Amino acid sequence: MCGIFGIVFPEEKEDLGKILVKAGQSLTYRGYDSVGCAAFSKDGEVDLKKDVGRISEVDSKYSLSSLSGIRGIVQLRWATFGIPCQRNSQPHFDCDGDLVGAHNGNVINTISLREEFQAEGHLIRGENDGEIVVHAVERHFDRTRDLKRAMIHAALDLKGDYAYLVSHREENAIYAAKMGSSLYAGIGNGFSCVSSDLPSILDLTDNILVLKDGEGIKLTPEDYELFDLKTGEEIFREPGKCPYSRESASKGGFPHFMIKEIYEQPKKVQNLLDYLEVSPEFEDFSRTIEGADRVFLIGSGSSYHACLVGSYYLNKVASRAAVPVPAGAFIEQFGNSLSKDDILLCVSQSGETKDVINVVNYARDISRGRVLSFVNVLGSTLSLRSEAFLPIVCDLEISVPATKTFINQLVLFLSLSCKIGGRGLHQLKDLPGLLEKTINSLSPQVQELSSELLKFNDFYCLGYGVTHGIALEGALKIKEVVYNHSEGAYSSEFKHGPLAIVYSGYPVLFISTIEDSSMVISHINEVSCREGKVITISPPHPLLEKYSDLVLPLPTGNFFLVPILGTIPLQMLAYFMSVGKGNDPDFPRNISKTLTVD
Repeated sequence: MCGIFGIVFPEEKEDLGKILVKAGQSLTYRGYDSVGCAAFSKDGEVDLKKDVGRISEVDSKYSLSSLSGIRGIVQLRWATFGIPCQRNSQPHFDCDGDLVGAHNGNVINTISLREEFQAEGHLIRGENDGEIVVHAVERHFDRTRDLKRAMIHAALDLKGDYAYLVSHREENAIYAAKMGSSLYAGIGNGFSCVSSDLPSILDLTDNILVLKDGEGIKLTPEDYELFDLKTGEEIFREPGKCPYSRESASKGGFPHFMIKEIYEQPKKVQNLLDYLEVSPEFEDFSRTIEGADRVFLIGSGSSYHACLVGSYYLNKVASRAAVPVPAGAFIEQFGNSLSKDDILLCVSQSGETKDVINVVNYARDISRGRVLSFVNVLGSTLSLRSEAFLPIVCDLEISVPATKTFINQLVLFLSLSCKIGGRGLHQLKDLPGLLEKTINSLSPQVQELSSELLKFNDFYCLGYGVTHGIALEGALKIKEVVYNHSEGAYSSEFKHGPLAIVYSGYPVLFISTIEDSSMVISHINEVSCREGKVITISPPHPLLEKYSDLVLPLPTGNFFLVPILGTIPLQMLAYFMSVGKGNDPDFPRNISKTLTVD
């Protein structure tokens, strides 16, 4: 949610605007409603252009790509404080136009700080918290004339989870701070840059420095200084080579990132299994779960659905009870009863999900509950604040809807359950091949089905037992990228009210294992006898085929692999329906890849 990028060169760059626009385009998957660029010339002039709209629209209107200068900042904003409009777009000037800054995240005391600054005579032009960040730095810079010291003092004023960049028109440097939101620096040959996410940096350099919470950095073309935002003391840490590839940030010949990432899933699952085979952390992680009093599985959105499936895996495979909880509900539902021997297994593809981070901070504040995590982004806030974490090993996921990260979360839960249950990972060795077979065999059938389902404004997606979370995930994918209503539910609950919606031809999707087929067939008959259309995702089974109007067959009857493989046709269905409707599945409206606000 929101994205910032800054870069500094030793000399004027005629193509600075093109570099900034390209970096901004790499951050669009995070979600945004407005765009702005600031270009600094060698003589201290600042050209700042910004407005509401897609980056291509704002570029066309203001010629962002034609900007030149010695350094620059680009920001993509997703509205929290202040409506989407030009005055609230970022970057922002300070009162007299000497400082320019932009932020990512959420400054929760924005309203009270605005009142303070206005009382002190500051010129506040809008309602955006990013502008308040710039004035917080200005307040102390006007007194100290030292940007580093001003940032240290500003950190005491600003409350929330955020990161920001700021630059003074007379100094060829960009200063940045990380206080809860992700921030990465790229150290190149004759330049340095900083961004809220890696895709905008990887095309320039793979020499990456991951900032930790409470750290600031000064970037010049030749060097960098990392420092503690509390004490000002210099921190000595060398950059390292980024583990992600540039290719993972490009479409590679596919029309959209979403379908590319669906097709990447067999390889990413194989990469994860290869990692787990040699990982000593996996052994330690498993033992910690085994020794816990209670285990809570905590996530939001797709990650919560993975937690739900994970709770079934832990029960069925390892005879271990685990409670799946939406991150936003955990503190209210279980916070007071948390003990020091409980495990909070937090799941997040970005590692920055605010609802999840709130749980982590709560557990740390009351000194109860041990935090473990599954994350995809190494160096993210969640990975840094966890006692131990396991990587999802997916490389970058650009499309806003989770696909390969969700699948690898499921595989990680199943692998963990097998480890704790003493079963080993041998039953997963065929999974990459089965995933590839599922994608290739079902793609034409799913594409044809997508055209039929576009005739309906809504439908239900039902699962039983271990497939319940998959039904929720499939319905979520439809809502995310098709903008049609799709409801996910437990199949035995459908008769308790929702069955009233069924009419002749109304589509209901079921996901079933063979073991649960007798129960699911009963639920199917409740729909079919009311002339609803039944579409079933399952392994080949004569009775499921008999009682369904259409079966999308999975290539194995393995109970534990069916949920993973059954996800594939639902992902493809959402993709084909989205494209068929004329939507862009990579950048659905109103939502963001990285949700860093409450």
